Amino acid sequence: MSVHYSIVAAAALFTLAIVGSVVCIAQAEKPAPAESMPPSQDQSALPKETPLSMVNALHTAFGEHHARAVHTKGVIFEGVFTPAPEARTIVKTPIFSGGPLPIVARFSLFAGLPDLPDNADGASPVGLGVKIKSVDGDDFDIEANQHRDFITATFDEFAVFLRALGTTKPDTPHPNPVEQFLATHPHAKAFLESRTYPVSYAEAKYFGINAVKFTNAAGRSVFVRYQFVPRAGEHYLTPEQRKAESASYLTDEILQRVGREPNVFDWYAQIAEQGDAIADPSTAWPDTRKLVKLGTFSITGRPFDPATVDRTLLFLPGQAHLGVEAADPMLVMRNIAYPISLGQRQ
Repeated sequence: MSVHYSIVAAAALFTLAIVGSVVCIAQAEKPAPAESMPPSQDQSALPKETPLSMVNALHTAFGEHHARAVHTKGVIFEGVFTPAPEARTIVKTPIFSGGPLPIVARFSLFAGLPDLPDNADGASPVGLGVKIKSVDGDDFDIEANQHRDFITATFDEFAVFLRALGTTKPDTPHPNPVEQFLATHPHAKAFLESRTYPVSYAEAKYFGINAVKFTNAAGRSVFVRYQFVPRAGEHYLTPEQRKAESASYLTDEILQRVGREPNVFDWYAQIAEQGDAIADPSTAWPDTRKLVKLGTFSITGRPFDPATVDRTLLFLPGQAHLGVEAADPMLVMRNIAYPISLGQRQ
């Protein structure tokens, strides 16, 4: 059996077992009061994607290069997670009950291109992935983007956009496939037009766009989305400033910054209220929603062998934990697609 196949098969089977339990729970439960109905768009008109077809759609857009299919260019760090006492009021997961835990964190550009310039249009939204290394081996993975919502409501729609992107060339007649897609998807058009570009990875706010369900020790459940607020504040570039930056300005700056001092983010859970979209990541929740602090991430330095860590690092943001379940179906798809991408980059 090849190494490629072994890694994919093992990771996929492990993830399928986790996802299966999440799906069974979701099917058995009635919607909580905060849950709203998914978008009313006729999903039968869209292809029904599989995890493998989603990875292939990303390759259609960005090419096959045996690296990550998306958020390809990035930089790896180590650090410490310190839980906040108030986290235990809404969730019973053990990582929130003990002392500090080690983390691996990865900042990244959006598009699936290994040599993408940091100042390119496709660099945004930049991403932040964090793996909290649990004492009992039940690592807690988070992935967040520097945009408060997602470009589409479903992965099916996202795949259509990716294929349109891959088939649009500089000489493609107008309206080209991307223009046709955006003409019928106004939110996607608004998303692309509203992207911002940070001065530093350390000076951007990051959002977990997919909802999860938290349950505390008393059995009370809430739906939440994550937010990561930088202690350094939020600062973004004008279009002119961005174009004047170097092709590696984000990487260069964060390496220098962490070399001087820790890079700190406060982690919050935004609590959904009645009518908030649970299964539609393209719809942001209002800023008026309650925030509960979950803890603090302090990014302190580089791993001994960053290249090896990066090549083998796998985030499973939809993995179930005690008191934590995936609430957005997109998390289920991501949890199975990511091991496929991992196998392809070995």
